[in-house]
Amino acid sequence: MDLLILAMAGFATSLMTAVIGLGGGIALMLVMPGLMPLAAIIPVHAFVQFVSNAARVGFAFHHVDFRLLLPLICGSVLGAAIGSQAVGVVSFAVLPAIAGIIIVLVVWLPHDRFIPKGRAATFALGAYQTGLGMVAGATGPLGAVVLNRMNTEREWLVVNTGVYMTINHGVRSVAFGLLGFAFHAWWLTIAVMSFGVILGAWLGTRLRQYVPQTNYETVFKWVVTALALRLVILTVLEIKA
Repeated sequence: MDLLILAMAGFATSLMTAVIGLGGGIALMLVMPGLMPLAAIIPVHAFVQFVSNAARVGFAFHHVDFRLLLPLICGSVLGAAIGSQAVGVVSFAVLPAIAGIIIVLVVWLPHDRFIPKGRAATFALGAYQTGLGMVAGATGPLGAVVLNRMNTEREWLVVNTGVYMTINHGVRSVAFGLLGFAFHAWWLTIAVMSFGVILGAWLGTRLRQYVPQTNYETVFKWVVTALALRLVILTVLEIKA
């Protein structure tokens, strides 16, 4: 039953992201507590989100802006190297609580005060998205601010958000493996969830043109905040148990 719920959650959140461009990664990670051990959530989430975003990019490949790739990759490798140092001194069991706190900050802080401008923006995007993602798991809203400054066209934003998040989650997955996380122990969960997110990305790509861009920001913020606080509470209770 847990695997079915995870597959359905992967499908729904991937569908949402493929339609509106962000939010699915955070929503998925906040659904996962209670369905699998907390210590496995962030690494498994990273791998599944790599699949989800790669699928979203693949289904609308003609919208990819290849000028973004090199600086994003270079920045992501640097960010993973820095972020892995923080993970190396913190237990995997504690990461979900840290993630919950950072998610609340990401959702409510005014991003534009911390976002670089100019030619350094894309490199910095890769670095801080991946570095922060090593402990937070889902930081997509931050990067959306950078890309929105480059191009406000919806298809471009949705697909190229998928580009940088594919790189982000791919590099992080490798980093978690090097840090000792046993991905092979979770192969069935990853496979089932991957099926769900690929199906969601496929359907979302086809529905995107029919769904009007609506202002969901307020509701999204409060729902995510409630789920993030739940993640913190569950982590604290598990550590005390």
